[in-house]
Amino acid sequence: MHYLYIIYSQKLDRYYIGQTKQVEKRLIKHNKGHSLATRGGVPWVLVKAVEFESKSQGIIAENWLKKMKSRRIIEVLVEDKVDIKRIIAG
Repeated sequence: MHYLYIIYSQKLDRYYIGQTKQVEKRLIKHNKGHSLATRGGVPWVLVKAVEFESKSQGIIAENWLKKMKSRRIIEVLVEDKVDIKRIIAG
């Protein structure tokens, strides 16, 4: 299994989107400052994880969501008002 994940930093009032096989381990790395992109927002909290059958599906979902560049779309996804699996399936 592979996951699309969304984490949130209250400090920055910002979301970060990524994909990984191990969500909890990845969150720990973000909070230890291993990622330059998220170092300034510690602590991060996991607000959404979506499971995919394959890594390629997770990457497609991540890329689609990042292309949207929309906080509102991220928040709608976090609130379970949209199914990203259906969107990327076409």
